[in-house]
Amino acid sequence: MEELGKSFVGFASLPHQIHRKNVKKGFEFTLMVAGESGLGKSTLINSLFLTDLYSDRIIPKASEMLKRTVAINKKTLDIQEKGVRLKLTIVDTPGFGDALDSTKSYDPILDYLDQQFEKYRVDEMGTHRTQIKDNRVHCCLYFISPFGHGLRPIDVEFMKDLQGKVNIVPVIAKADCLTQAELLHKKETIRMEIDLHKIKIFQFADCDSDDDIEWTRQDYAMKNSIPFAVVGSNMVLRTQGRIVRVRGYPWGVVEVENPAHSDLVHLRTMLVRTHMQDLKEKTQESLYEQYRIGRMQTRTPSAVFQ
Repeated sequence: MEELGKSFVGFASLPHQIHRKNVKKGFEFTLMVAGESGLGKSTLINSLFLTDLYSDRIIPKASEMLKRTVAINKKTLDIQEKGVRLKLTIVDTPGFGDALDSTKSYDPILDYLDQQFEKYRVDEMGTHRTQIKDNRVHCCLYFISPFGHGLRPIDVEFMKDLQGKVNIVPVIAKADCLTQAELLHKKETIRMEIDLHKIKIFQFADCDSDDDIEWTRQDYAMKNSIPFAVVGSNMVLRTQGRIVRVRGYPWGVVEVENPAHSDLVHLRTMLVRTHMQDLKEKTQESLYEQYRIGRMQTRTPSAVFQ
């Protein structure tokens, strides 16, 4: 015991202390979904988090969709898994890309992101800093239509305006509409257009030399999946003693959690298991800090926030 006392201080237990404190407090994460109607955004969220968050959703008629403006809808879900609690907030943006004239139709989305930054900045300067509620959006899943050759002009314009305000993760919606060859070509085209237009999407950090093989393999699979080609479904099927989410067709089924059929598992792994903290840190240390410095330099009156 004497030798142990001389050679062992005890700070190696610090990660366990932090882990225990964080688990007790719980975690918060805010995810935005953006893209035109009919791309399966709500279904994908249900598939990602194994829930039915949009059971009360009312689908508007086509004539109504052409006239409506972009709205901001928030839903909060408390998820518990193995004693760990996650407060998940989903920010939906119905109406985006639906109008005949979509010029700057996404301004309400950009305004909302700025409003959350401003609210956090004002709270930081208040007297109760330990009780700040973080409503900043940590990630935006941007849905790209499977139809067409690549990005539309509105996709390029919106993502370029979005990139300084939130971490963008592009996804190809309803990927089961494409053959494997078509999907590979579309992914490559989108990656080239993102580089061409200098759009900044969320970047995965490079693996360190001491990372284990499994982590390196997962990281490689996720990096090569971007843009994630996803399929969502609320339909479950029991097969071979297991329950799977599927989309049924006359010729068979697509298993949405099968990596051979969809990148949904890679997307879920990135969002929840491996990079949730990275997304939050990038929001705090880069995106919010950039906004905060900009506000200090302009010295304009505080914006009205929700």
